[in-house]
Amino acid sequence: MLSGMTKEGPPVKLVSSNAPLNVLFLCIGNSARSIMGGCILNRLGAGKFRSFSAGSQPRGTINPPTLAVCASRTSMSRSFARSPGTSSSPGAAPKLDFVVTVCDDAAKEVCPIWPASP
Repeated sequence: MLSGMTKEGPPVKLVSSNAPLNVLFLCIGNSARSIMGGCILNRLGAGKFRSFSAGSQPRGTINPPTLAVCASRTSMSRSFARSPGTSSSPGAAPKLDFVVTVCDDAAKEVCPIWPASP
């Protein structure tokens, strides 16, 4: 889709920039999956992407195995190891280029909604 067209909607304006794209990983508890997604993207997309995470009902703590894996495999900074909610995120977060929701169908979780753009 190099023309900037998407299957679901109108043309998307493609912008060329050297600035990293901001990506939010959003889930319910923001204690494991969203944290892990952010860690992986920060590591593999270094310089191209900058990730953030939030939860619609954050637990306030990170799952210890998630912290251990992120710290050992991605050299995650401790500043990333927190579990913010979404209540203050839309206004406090930088301009986001992508929002990725992660939920668990097996646990019957409803994917959280991001009330802001994009």
